[in-house]
Amino acid sequence: MAQNQIAIEYSVPGRRVAFVAVCALAPVWSMIAPASLGFFLSWAMFSSAPTYILVLISFMLLAITFGGLALTAFVEDNKIHLSKDGISFPVFLLPGLHFRRERLWSEVKAADISSFDNNGNQLLLLSLTTGETVGLRLATIKPEQLEQFLVSLELWGTNCTRSPALIETQHVMQNRGNVDGKLGYTQMWEEELARRFTATAFMPLEPNHKLRDGRLKIVKQLAFGGLSAIYLAQKNDTDVVVLKEAVVPANSDEEATKLAAQLLDKEARLLVSLDHRQIARVNDHFVEDGRHYLELEYIAGQDLRQFIRQHGPQSEQQVIGWCGQIADILHYLHTHEPPIVHRDLTPDNLVLRNDGDLMLIDFGAANEFVGTATGTLVGKQAYMAPEQLQGRTTLASDIYAFGASIYFLLTGRDPIPLAVASPRQVVPDLSEALDQLVIACTAFDVVDRIRNTSELLDRVSKLRAGSNNDQPLITV
Repeated sequence: MAQNQIAIEYSVPGRRVAFVAVCALAPVWSMIAPASLGFFLSWAMFSSAPTYILVLISFMLLAITFGGLALTAFVEDNKIHLSKDGISFPVFLLPGLHFRRERLWSEVKAADISSFDNNGNQLLLLSLTTGETVGLRLATIKPEQLEQFLVSLELWGTNCTRSPALIETQHVMQNRGNVDGKLGYTQMWEEELARRFTATAFMPLEPNHKLRDGRLKIVKQLAFGGLSAIYLAQKNDTDVVVLKEAVVPANSDEEATKLAAQLLDKEARLLVSLDHRQIARVNDHFVEDGRHYLELEYIAGQDLRQFIRQHGPQSEQQVIGWCGQIADILHYLHTHEPPIVHRDLTPDNLVLRNDGDLMLIDFGAANEFVGTATGTLVGKQAYMAPEQLQGRTTLASDIYAFGASIYFLLTGRDPIPLAVASPRQVVPDLSEALDQLVIACTAFDVVDRIRNTSELLDRVSKLRAGSNNDQPLITV
């Protein structure tokens, strides 16, 4: 499955008993049976016993060993994994899935909440295009994880028909989340979905397409989503640059179109004025055929998501060093006049340059911080603060993304969306101080979060003072 996974715990009755039984019998299949097999094979080499007896006993000892391993995997696997690509089911559900545990979202054609089955269990029913129907007992899924499941189904299962009963369940959860004045997962995501782009004829540019009277040539598309795209381009047939494209929705009214164009132009001029050695330079901005473009410096290196995929989670000392660089970049943006909120700080937008320095890239999401005006919502769900999903992005939203990014660098996993991140739950050997820094950055409420980048720099500085800084610099 792809990145950005959400793990949903799903246990059926009797699994815990089976797990205890397997653990109790572990010495038998993990030590006694393999040792017995070794001794038996040594003895059998010199034995005159019938061959079929020797084969039968060997087979039995092998069956005990591998049967124990298989049963352990069976009872330990109790999670449903959700990603933007699809669903991965636990092993014990495979018989009802024709032994295909990973299913694409395109294979999920319908979802329903049943009343109660013959045993009194309420079920979440997923009907697949291949003919199977998966029934998940709601009582065995934690409420907050069930809500994440339903939100993921709505966000990624675009071809799935959701029943009125399922939609009503989401509404009930939404109301539950409002009891203490906080929005639940469902309401936040539903509000975001309501703000999403409507159908549009926007199509990204093809390779070899030329702009600015042929001075810029599109080499290839790097990313595309919504009404924007990122390209690798060649300038004047020599230099390599990055081109970011944004399109004002064609169905917007005249006033909205004019306002959007003004904001894009204002944003572009502001970004051109930035001057920090670890921020990708914005060289120019222009409008052509109704599309807005930013021309950015091309940074040679590897983004941190690629780096972690290749090298795995990094040591605490290395990540603390990166914390200082990222916090310094954010401090520059947030103390700029006027302040700038990046709004899309993720491992994908931090490039490890060949000399070991980090560079912040992808400024198409950046926006001048003026009151609560935030423009189009952008960002990756696992790194977006709750208030950002509500359309009220603040400088504190970047601090949330900072904490979420640090969690990824330490664990190799994307954090659970809309949740406080604690890397020590994945890597117990991490220091309490670093864990508390990530927790303080990803607090659900802004008032509980680290207040500003000055405080963030101070916290990181104390961490660096307490760590061993003799580790060699990582380069790519």
